[in-house]
Amino acid sequence: MENENYKKKTTAPDTSVGADDGQPLHNSTENSISAFKEKINGDFQNSTESLDEIYRRIQRLTDPHYLHTISMTELYQTAYQSRPPIIDGLLYAGAYILAGAPKIGKSFLVAQIAYHVSTGKALWDYEVHPGTVLYLALEDDFQRIQSRMFMMYGVNDTDRLHFATAAGKIGNGLDEQLENFVCEHPDTKLIIIDTMQKIREVGGEAYSYASDYEIVGKLKQFADKHCICVLTVHHTRKQPAGDAFEMISGTTGLLGCADGSLLMQKKKRTALEATIDVVGRDQQDQILYLKKDPETQIWNLERMETEPHKEPPDPVLEAVAKLVSAERQEWTGSPSELAAAVQVGMAANALTKYLNVKSGRLLEEYHVGYENRARHAGRQVKLTYMLVEAPAFEVVEDGRDGSDGCNGENAAAQTTVAIVAAVAERNGSE
Repeated sequence: MENENYKKKTTAPDTSVGADDGQPLHNSTENSISAFKEKINGDFQNSTESLDEIYRRIQRLTDPHYLHTISMTELYQTAYQSRPPIIDGLLYAGAYILAGAPKIGKSFLVAQIAYHVSTGKALWDYEVHPGTVLYLALEDDFQRIQSRMFMMYGVNDTDRLHFATAAGKIGNGLDEQLENFVCEHPDTKLIIIDTMQKIREVGGEAYSYASDYEIVGKLKQFADKHCICVLTVHHTRKQPAGDAFEMISGTTGLLGCADGSLLMQKKKRTALEATIDVVGRDQQDQILYLKKDPETQIWNLERMETEPHKEPPDPVLEAVAKLVSAERQEWTGSPSELAAAVQVGMAANALTKYLNVKSGRLLEEYHVGYENRARHAGRQVKLTYMLVEAPAFEVVEDGRDGSDGCNGENAAAQTTVAIVAAVAERNGSE
């Protein structure tokens, strides 16, 4: 039975397990099932758990008060998908805020970002990973958008950039609208919301820390679920602050929840020059110095105060990457065979843990996909040379902490369904 069939199963009543042979559940629990195969995330792996232990595990995972944890060992035994870049060094999957004073060119800047992501053209010195873009221009109309895009790019259009001038509120229609759009356009990489004020419900606690944190939290949850970037345009206060980011209108809950923030500033509203301070959880802080072309309104990069950090070459990853190429696109073998092939002085177990941690970089920089799967005959490592951009492969050692989306959500639910389905499959075959 394929993995997709397990994903479709959302319930597995206890009464169905073992019902075919009419045997009560407790009659089978004394048996050790070392030969029993759990099918988790498409893999068969030997289980030494008794049925009693499996049922206790199911009960724990389905208990709403159960705190799911993993050990440090389990943490190292799993390769988690890194946040994919949308624009290398600038925007990654997650929730971002672009803040600035009114009428300083924020809308032209996000239109520029939207166009480059939708076309795949490099933005300044940053590599772009192309995909569909949704631009919610909620303070504009289509005529103004048309004029703006024509001013910037003439007749060089793209069908991967979509505009909307009206949308629901967050928690009141917008969530469903965005879900539907992503469903219709599965290659979506970026959603721009211009502005935040247009999607928030106004109430007595509209500007409390809790409400600010909640609104960005909902956008972040959506971005993480679909591994896309949601960039929201927001305004700054007029009064100066010790920390420039404290100028962002609202409470610190906005900045605290966001994965990254871009603060756009001008010395004079009429000036052609602007700076953008960039901060983020998974990227280096930097300051961009921009200058606007007065004819096209396109922002050009003059210089960067802090060059994006680039890690030095990794000899282990380089050795692993040499095992595959355009001529030999796949390599498979056991962890021991991999250790013998790369000869980097690491034991097989240490090498696989290292690759679990570094699998994201192995894919992004060396264009090699990495899988480490449990098979009936033992573990199998698979390396794949990526000719085109592809999502990172995920390694799941025991099915207890696999990921869904960008942050490893719904692991417990997936594991529970997999265990129940596997138990039912075994009992049905007896």
